Amino acid sequence: MAEGLITIKSAHETEIVINKSRFIASIHPAETEEEAKAFIQLKKKEHHDATHNCSSYIIGPTMLIQKANDDGEPSGTAGVPMLEVLKKQQLHNVVVVVTRYFGGIKLGAGGLIRAYGSAVSQVIKEIGRIILLDAIPFEVTLDYDQTGRFEHELQQTDYQLVDTSYTDKVTYTIHVIASEEDHFISFLNEINQGKYDLNKQDMIALPFPYNKEEER
Repeated sequence: MAEGLITIKSAHETEIVINKSRFIASIHPAETEEEAKAFIQLKKKEHHDATHNCSSYIIGPTMLIQKANDDGEPSGTAGVPMLEVLKKQQLHNVVVVVTRYFGGIKLGAGGLIRAYGSAVSQVIKEIGRIILLDAIPFEVTLDYDQTGRFEHELQQTDYQLVDTSYTDKVTYTIHVIASEEDHFISFLNEINQGKYDLNKQDMIALPFPYNKEEER
């Protein structure tokens, strides 16, 4: 798959229990450090009675901003392990908070590292990752007698048909990955012998599921 920004599509929350301690992992997209900090404060307020609200976030296309906070857990046993999971999963523009309600059994440093890391891994697994790829919206306008073959052939491709409008002609709005632009034009020429109107719009970022295994 082409190079792109790996992130998550939406917020998600999950819970695991280890030796009677509850670990609630909450993950959220964040394009700026301010958004990440706001989410952390929101979760701290929501779980003000928790033993700990540990957090980590990575912001920027080059992961320039990386922060981790143990929130009272022994140094290096919570925030950093959480951050390492985000990095291993190659996630950008994301913030995660793991809330712990202590269950009365101490886990030790190694147990805490595994618990916080596992909570983050689980919430990422459940929400899934996406990759944002540069894409171009094209408007393709055809005469009605051209639409049958075009629609049939379009269904055999990976180009994304997002809208169809009908006036005296038919206009299709199609999203094409930027690296596939030349192939798309060739496709149009082959199917319609150049008999079409084409309107190229500004580039957008298009989300696709990302299932590649994280780097080991």
